[in-house]
Amino acid sequence: MTLENISCQKSFGGWHKRYRHRSEVLGCDMVFAVYLPPQAEQGARLPVLYWLSGLTCTDENFMHKAGAMKMAAELGLIIVAPDTSPRGDGVPDDPDGAWDFGLGAGFYLNATQQPWAQHYRMHDYVVQELPALVEAHFPASQKRGISGHSMGGHGALVCALRNPGRYQSVSAFAPISNPMDCPWGQKAFSHYLGDERSRWREWDACILISEAREKLPLLVDQGDRDDFLSVQ
Repeated sequence: MTLENISCQKSFGGWHKRYRHRSEVLGCDMVFAVYLPPQAEQGARLPVLYWLSGLTCTDENFMHKAGAMKMAAELGLIIVAPDTSPRGDGVPDDPDGAWDFGLGAGFYLNATQQPWAQHYRMHDYVVQELPALVEAHFPASQKRGISGHSMGGHGALVCALRNPGRYQSVSAFAPISNPMDCPWGQKAFSHYLGDERSRWREWDACILISEAREKLPLLVDQGDRDDFLSVQ
């Protein structure tokens, strides 16, 4: 699969780059960001942290705001940040233009309902297609971690819980951890997955944890002054 480099900046001795590629899973062009630490130019295979951002974000938010590149350079850690939904001509969006569903709000699941099912398969993209691409084009090992914030925290937890053994670490910051019981999750799940709530259980981290056959070490960090804590 071909990667098109669309930007490149030096950062802490490594490189912050953005790439465009055609996603067969999502049926559209996708953009992702990658930070390659200095060790990437020394021939070593390096561990990768996949960062999943929250509602309305793109691949750029974490890279620009988190300040993580300095630590990644010290640790020899590749960071990969995908977009938060499919995009482009033909990709459906919320008909009312709301910010909490559709473009920028893919919820890292595989939609089953029309018109969303053709493109909104972010779970398969994050877990399968994107890592295969990263490991084919960059000096990335199969030591993977996954983390995210808000909707991305939900995505990180669900990706790890549904795929035991695939990630060596999982952490979530202010995640939508119980989407079946909050307005954001209920809106997204009813559109992407339909009204049958038994299907929602497959994408709810709290349910997956309660039904897991083995314990998965994970970190969840939640601030008590979060404006959305009481309702989402």
